[in-house]
Amino acid sequence: MAANMFSTAQRCAVTFVPFSNIPTLTIIRSQVVSNTIQGYTNSRKLCSSTSFSSHSPTIDSGDTVTQYDRLVQRGSLRKDALQRCVLQRLARLQQTLQNYSNAPYLNSPPLTMNYDRLQKRTESSLITTGVSAQKDEDVPPPPPKGFYIYGDVGTGKTMLMDMFYGGLQNNQKKRVHFNGFMLDIHKRIHRRKRSLPRRKLGNMFTYDPISPVAVEISRETCLLCFDEFQVTDIADAVILRQLFQTLFKTGVVVVATSNRPPDDLYKNGLQRDTFLPFIDMLKESCHTICLDSGVDYRRLQETGAGKRYFLTGEPGTDVVLDAMFDELAFTQNSFTGPKVLTVLGREVMLEKTCGSVADCTFHELCGRSLGASDYLEMARLFDTVFIRHVPMLTLRMKDQVRRFTTLVDNFYDKKVRVVLQAAAPLEQLFTHTGGDDERDQQLLDDLGLKEEVAERLTLFTAEEEIFAFHRTVSRLAQMQTDTYWVEGDRSKKHLDT
Repeated sequence: MAANMFSTAQRCAVTFVPFSNIPTLTIIRSQVVSNTIQGYTNSRKLCSSTSFSSHSPTIDSGDTVTQYDRLVQRGSLRKDALQRCVLQRLARLQQTLQNYSNAPYLNSPPLTMNYDRLQKRTESSLITTGVSAQKDEDVPPPPPKGFYIYGDVGTGKTMLMDMFYGGLQNNQKKRVHFNGFMLDIHKRIHRRKRSLPRRKLGNMFTYDPISPVAVEISRETCLLCFDEFQVTDIADAVILRQLFQTLFKTGVVVVATSNRPPDDLYKNGLQRDTFLPFIDMLKESCHTICLDSGVDYRRLQETGAGKRYFLTGEPGTDVVLDAMFDELAFTQNSFTGPKVLTVLGREVMLEKTCGSVADCTFHELCGRSLGASDYLEMARLFDTVFIRHVPMLTLRMKDQVRRFTTLVDNFYDKKVRVVLQAAAPLEQLFTHTGGDDERDQQLLDDLGLKEEVAERLTLFTAEEEIFAFHRTVSRLAQMQTDTYWVEGDRSKKHLDT
């Protein structure tokens, strides 16, 4: 939650396009260690009870804008005229959607045709016969337009979307990180393809699962709220146009946040020309708003009493981290040992865990071929993760940087608490040097591309990794705060329930 607080066109047919896992202190006294662990506990008195969780927050009283104003008056939020203006527009959509249902679009004849074509056909019938081709009540009006909110990191985009979502009294709504949504789409496509009858020799047929999957989702929800809308994977880019064409046609309203304007989505990606119609469709179905006040509110929050970011070069850091882990493990009703995670039929081993706490190395999490599905499963199982020995990241390590960014995005969205041990301060962790990679040249040869083409493709330039890492730094900064740690304390939530 970027909270403003103090403190294809081509069909995915016959051959399934699988989801691409992203290749996507001398010894310190125990009292100091205890203070580090307990800092977030002691800070609870300082944390506002009105801070918003990224998971379906509920606004108890008043409308959304009034709630925002109250938070500003209490000092929980800083006054930001641009934020308030955006929230006012979201609040108007909120009122429109209170009793909204997309059932008429699912049940009506125009499900498989473009609304413009339907309108032209109806107008033509009136002109030639004087009789409407269909009764007016049979043709639903265009669905409400959603919002695509973009801007720099930490400007409050997610917070505003969550306030909008939390204040909407409509059971047919869903809020999800875009990574998680696309993982679910690929699972549904795969499941539908597996359910097909076996093909007999000589009996060829084509089956396109994308539109049926979109209709399936449309029957489940009339509002989709996406946090961190981004497109970096060609498998996603290929199916988005058809997927969203059906979603919009069936009356699903989309509200999304992103760091990129719509025209920069999948920028310099492979076969981007096939992706461009999706951008036009997105802009037609959603109002585009830039929320960029020039302030990263995450960086304005107090780090807190507990230290959670350590430099590898500091003497005794491993001992401190061991003691922090032991103290957290003591509260778990479990034993310390390895744990095997099963993700999409694969086994992922973590060497040291205890209950909801995992003690990992950077190589363990980002040096292997893991992706968003793996990190989502970790976020489901663990509320605290230690990440040791994070090296200096360079352009030669694009795969690891990409995985680390995906890990942080998913941990942040699920409020997983992170303790980091890194080779450099956060702002200096990723250096934009060392970009020559022998594997890039091999991939160029395999794709039959010339070097001048590679200079424009983000697959080779690491432009996407550099852009996204700004978000990683901002999020990791907020993840060090006491407020974040209190929100991520799942044991307290269990006690409250």
